Amino acid sequence: MSGFGGFGAAPTSLFGSPSSQPTFGGFGSSNLIQNHNPMKDFEVANSPDDSIAALEFSPPALPQNYLISGSWDNQIRCWEIQQVQQGWQSIAKAQQSHQGPVLDVAWSDDGTRVFSASCDKTVKMWDLNSNQSIQIAQHDDAVKTVHWIKAPNYQCVMSGSWDKTLKFWDTRSPQPMASIPLTERVYCADVIYPMAVVGIAGRGIIVYQLENQPSEFKRIESPLKYQNRCLSIFLDKKQAPSGFALGSVEGRVAIQYVSPTNPKDNFTFKCHRSNGTPNGFQDIFAVNDIAFHPQHGTLATVGSDGKFSFWDKDARTKLKTSEQLEQPITRCCFSAKGELFAYAVSYDWSKGHEFYSPQKKNHIFLHPCFEELKPRPKT
Repeated sequence: MSGFGGFGAAPTSLFGSPSSQPTFGGFGSSNLIQNHNPMKDFEVANSPDDSIAALEFSPPALPQNYLISGSWDNQIRCWEIQQVQQGWQSIAKAQQSHQGPVLDVAWSDDGTRVFSASCDKTVKMWDLNSNQSIQIAQHDDAVKTVHWIKAPNYQCVMSGSWDKTLKFWDTRSPQPMASIPLTERVYCADVIYPMAVVGIAGRGIIVYQLENQPSEFKRIESPLKYQNRCLSIFLDKKQAPSGFALGSVEGRVAIQYVSPTNPKDNFTFKCHRSNGTPNGFQDIFAVNDIAFHPQHGTLATVGSDGKFSFWDKDARTKLKTSEQLEQPITRCCFSAKGELFAYAVSYDWSKGHEFYSPQKKNHIFLHPCFEELKPRPKT
């Protein structure tokens, strides 16, 4: 464990531990003049040294906001996000490391632990009270996804890997509670109890029901023609998971209900595309992440084009598109109360190594978003 952004010695607890000096991405600060922050958003201090692959706000169980990132520099970082007179500030708290790039992070429902999935083929559990990290899971290849499942009769960690397995772990045992073989590598996944959705290579999608024990519920072939890139479960009016949004490498999102009352409820829409060139060609970019607003049920997409967009899926309309950033946006998430939208700006290698520029820094920004994500009034 190493401190970062202000302390070298490990604190006993991240909650209420000593903090570094906050930095402001607020009004009048010089960094807003530069092009790297065209939305004039609040910048998170001490951003990762390599591409950012994971970003998650703390759950509603915690009274304050914490933000966790996982990145290709093998690090998991934690910040406390505070509201201040000038807007928002971030305080770097602590970090942990893996032996390989960190591809995903997840919180326990009570906000006391963070789980991280890595190319080093392991999942680790970081206890934020003791600030200790231990390995809790092992795969035969890189672990691409990690999620916490809290069921009435069990709780566990679900890990999806490029070794073509989905595994479920009791954090107290080195052997998995269950291991499900898959036909392909796991590319993306999401969990909202009692549903899990897993996207695999070859455009496959598998829906699992998690009651009693995890079991396959349904297989769906992607309605999109190109590779699965990201997915996010959405809730119905009764706050039960009812479907998911799926993003592909080809600038398109599918809204898919698991059991649609009407087949026309399922639809796809184009996004993260430029208006094209004078000879009529259109630039098409990957959809890197999708997140649903916890209060409004509207959604955000982020892409390789360096923009984020907000959408109302029920009204099938776009609410907002951001200015273009210098680099792709790789991940995004909403705070538990929905007042903040965090997005990570870093190279996603979509154009290959020749477009990588070590001079371009990675950034995480906080965008106040509650009003902008409100659904359109029905006319």
